[in-house]
Order: sequence, then C-alpha cells, then structure tokens
Amino acid sequence: MYAANQSYLLLSNAFLSIIAFIVTFRLIPRFKQMFIKANLFGIDLSKTTKVKVPEAQGVLCGAIYLLVLFLFIPVVFYQHIAEGKILQAFPHERLVEFISALLSICCMIFLGFADDVLDLRWRHKLLLPTMASLPLLMVYFVNFGSTTIIVPKPLRALLGYDLNLSLLYYVYMGMLAVFCTNAINILAGINGLECGQSVIISISVIIFNLIELRGDFNNDHVFSLIFMMPYLAVTLALMYYNWYPSAVFVGDTFCYFSGMTFAVVAILSHFSKTMLLFFIPQVLNFIYSVPQLFHFVPCPRHRLPKFDAKTNKLGMSLVKFRVEDLGLFGRVLVRLFAVLRIIDIKYNLGDDGKFVECNNFTLINFILSIIGPTHERSLTVILLAFQVFCSIVAFMIRYQLSRLFYDV
Repeated sequence: MYAANQSYLLLSNAFLSIIAFIVTFRLIPRFKQMFIKANLFGIDLSKTTKVKVPEAQGVLCGAIYLLVLFLFIPVVFYQHIAEGKILQAFPHERLVEFISALLSICCMIFLGFADDVLDLRWRHKLLLPTMASLPLLMVYFVNFGSTTIIVPKPLRALLGYDLNLSLLYYVYMGMLAVFCTNAINILAGINGLECGQSVIISISVIIFNLIELRGDFNNDHVFSLIFMMPYLAVTLALMYYNWYPSAVFVGDTFCYFSGMTFAVVAILSHFSKTMLLFFIPQVLNFIYSVPQLFHFVPCPRHRLPKFDAKTNKLGMSLVKFRVEDLGLFGRVLVRLFAVLRIIDIKYNLGDDGKFVECNNFTLINFILSIIGPTHERSLTVILLAFQVFCSIVAFMIRYQLSRLFYDV
C-alpha cells in the first residue's frame, strides 16, 4: 500500500513531527500551573529545594501525539479518496490497523493518567495493558492470523523448520504489551531517565526501520516510522523539561504511552524479537528486580536511590530484613545474588544479629553499588550511555549473530 508514495508519506510525517515538537515544547511550561492547581504535583526527593513540580506531563505529549496521527490519517489514504476508490480498492485492513493502534495507545494514555491520579495497585498495572492490547490482537487475528514462527537452526532437527504456536502466540504478544508498558516504569526515578531511554529506543527503532525500507517488508516499516517519528518529537520536547534539574515529572502516563507505542509498532510491523533487543537494559532490570517485584524479598514502595543532601549525590537505597522471614525461594535468590556479587549485602545486623541489609534490586542501585555515590545528572548520563551501548549490541545481534540461527 505504501510503496508508491512512501517518500511523500515520510516527508509529510516528518513535517508534522516537527510541528508536534514545537507545540509540545511551548505547551508544557504554559500548563505547569494548571497541573499544580489541580494537585497534580510532586516534590523531588533528590533535591534540597522543595519546589512543587507538576506531575503527569506525559498526558500532554500523548494528547499532541494522538492529534498529529489523527490529522495524518487522510494523508495516508488520500490517494484512494481522491481517486474514488473508497468502495472498491480502498485498503480497509490498513485503516483498521491504523485505528486499532491509535485506540490501544489512547487507552493506555487514559489508564496511565488514571494511575497518576488514583495511584493504582501493581496488579492493576499488569491487567490494564492486557485489556488495552485486545483491540490490537483482534486486528492481528483478523488481518494476519499467522501464529507460525521460524525455528532457530539448532532446533530444526527436533522441531522442524517452522512451528505453529496457535493461542500461545497471542499470549506472547499480550505479554509483550504488558512488559513494554511496565519496563520503562520500573527503570525510572531520576531526572531524565524515562524520557532518555525512550528517546534512545525510538531512535534505534527508526534506524532499524530505515535500514529495512529496502527489504521485502518495507510497508511494515513505513507503518512503524509513521508512529515512531511523532513519538520521538514529543518525547524530545518533554525530555528538555525533564532533564536535570527537572522542571516537570513525566508520570506513569508517559511510561504507559511509551510502552504501548513500542508494542503497537512491534506487533503490527512484525519485529517483536528485534524490539525486545532494544529493551536489553529494561529486560536486565526486570530480571534483577524479580525477587522484589514478586515479593520473594521485601519491596519498599519506593526503591529510588538515596539522596545525600550534604554531598548532593545519590547512593544506593537499602532494604533490611531477616533471612528467616523469607520463603525458601526468597532465601535461595538472596544467596544466589550474593554469591554472584550482584547485590551489596551485609550480614549479622541488629541486636540479635539476624538481620541482613542489601541494596534494592534495581539496575540504578546496581550501578551505584559499582561506582559509588554519584551526582544525579551523571548517573542519568551513565545509564543512558549503557542504553546506547545495548542498542549497538542489539544491531550486532540482529544483523550478525542472527545468521547463526536464521537464514538471513
């Protein structure tokens, strides 16, 4: 559908993305006081000043993003409308894809804003992305319906060349949406990190799409670029205000909006495995956080780094517990992490000597356990540098290492 006019589409989308950046850049400071008056504000715990900082600014980015893509719908289908092909050759399946993608993103923006306002529980944060992804999965089922995967070379002698996963494939895609929407949310808590990692991931996806435009599935990558370029534009504008010292907080709205946007392009453009490669830091952070996320180890409500007002630096935040109070799996995980030296742990604390203390299980605290107390801005730069490094590794895996497993 896009092959004949893809240059026109991408240039038009780039132009609208620039407008989206300008509008977002100008609107954020104008809406700050409105959010504060509505009690949507927070206090930066990593600063000595206690200034009210407006929360949930991701809702502004999401709203502008949706408006841009709503305006872009006639541009995508203008040729069919102009030539009177609405009833005959009109690509209804592509229009349904477009609308369902926007519906899923719109749902997550709404649910993310509800989370910022109502402070939803973790079980809701797992359930809501699943519900929001259902329109996406239904469209995939109707338009494509393919649940067959190519088996990696080492396993073909056992499983054959391809394998039909049937219902498990839809479970996988639903879990992908849940992971993407929460992965950015749990690797967060310092100025600029949520926006920064999202910018790097979106740039990586855009580069990947541009590389693949010459391939056999260029229409899928044009579809991805149409969604990714405006997203990058509004995120860059938000990042300007969220960078240290942050003038606004992005809120869960932005994390949900970002995650669902990545999930949408990964599912409908058929590169979910490559998308997960761009999420390597988030995958590592999730695996590292499992003991606390699933409450095998006590998990405080906030696992943010600890701020030292005297030095103006961030250090590890700690959790203290009795090993004997843990379940069997919790004790095994703590011992395993201690043996692997991926937690900073101290034994025999307390009056009875039965308490242990270790850092909270997040990638941020792990980095701090290695480099020691660090200024917040420097810590953000280090984490984003790691994100860039992982994107380079992702491209190497996608275009070099994958030859060992698939026929490229």
